[in-house]
Amino acid sequence: MVRGVRRRIRKTAEPPVPQSARRLVPDPVFVISSVRSGSTLLRVLLNSHPQIRAPHEMHLRTLAVDLTKPYTKKAMTELGLDQRELEYLLWDRILHRELVLSSKQVIVDKTPGNAGVWERLHEGWPKARYIFLLRHPASMVSSLINNRPDRDPDATVREIRMYVEAVQAARTGLDGLTVRYEELTQRPEAVTREICAYLGVPWTSKMLDYRKGDHGPFVPFIGDWSENIKSGKIQKARPLPDPQDVPTALRDITRTWGYPC
Repeated sequence: MVRGVRRRIRKTAEPPVPQSARRLVPDPVFVISSVRSGSTLLRVLLNSHPQIRAPHEMHLRTLAVDLTKPYTKKAMTELGLDQRELEYLLWDRILHRELVLSSKQVIVDKTPGNAGVWERLHEGWPKARYIFLLRHPASMVSSLINNRPDRDPDATVREIRMYVEAVQAARTGLDGLTVRYEELTQRPEAVTREICAYLGVPWTSKMLDYRKGDHGPFVPFIGDWSENIKSGKIQKARPLPDPQDVPTALRDITRTWGYPC
């Protein structure tokens, strides 16, 4: 499955974006994370800032442009636009629309699927900024299974491994700020101050009380919808799994991320 993601990335990441390309949003912020990593909590804390717009998951990578006629492709080619660049223009326009509607200055997209297309994001937005959100991999497995007890444990481990390997590849290939979910829940002020410094905005205590903001609906497929996130309170992360409970397939990345294993 990971090889398939990489093949798609290579296919869509060539040739380079024309140097003449201009973005309405030149430096968006992308959260690179796995599912069940606390990205919705991070989103609502950021969205509570008066200068930051962090909407629900936008799934930009799944928005495609269809050139339905041969002459359509020919016309776009004459304009220096291929399908890939047309998709970037579409994604960029959506990001810009959100900023304009919110009257804010910084846009953040936290879709976990971005981890699998980080090379496209970097290609389309060379000045983009990245927040790498980590959580103990075994905790993410437990969270998925707790949310859906009918899940196959082995398949769940494989899914988390695909995500965390993509996140680690992005951390290796890109500059950005690493944030740990466990630290975000234990020391929210300190961590959000660090994030604000990275994004170049002043810190505000409003970020820590996200109950007062309008963050859109908490529903499946565009973010977390658990009672914890609906509570409006920062819930402390569960204790880290015992090292012996970490699945074998996740032990290497768990050690790489600095968690006990």
